[in-house]
Amino acid sequence: MDKKDFAFDKLNYIICAASVLIIIIGFVLMLGPSSSIEGGFEPDIFSTKRIVVAPMVCFFGFLLMIVGILYPRKKEISAEQQER
Repeated sequence: MDKKDFAFDKLNYIICAASVLIIIIGFVLMLGPSSSIEGGFEPDIFSTKRIVVAPMVCFFGFLLMIVGILYPRKKEISAEQQER
């Protein structure tokens, strides 16, 4: 299979994989104890980590995914152009 058949370059896939990991980390930061009637009110649902930091991490991951998709491919120099 020729390299020209791929939609993305290797660097695009690396950036997209890194952004998926960052998004997963953001969602893990949002995890915590839930507020239920049995246990009463849980003030941890309003912690800075859950309502500020985690959404910012996810947002950065989504922006990085856009960069990974739109990052331009390097144009390969053909043999004819190298001889000139």
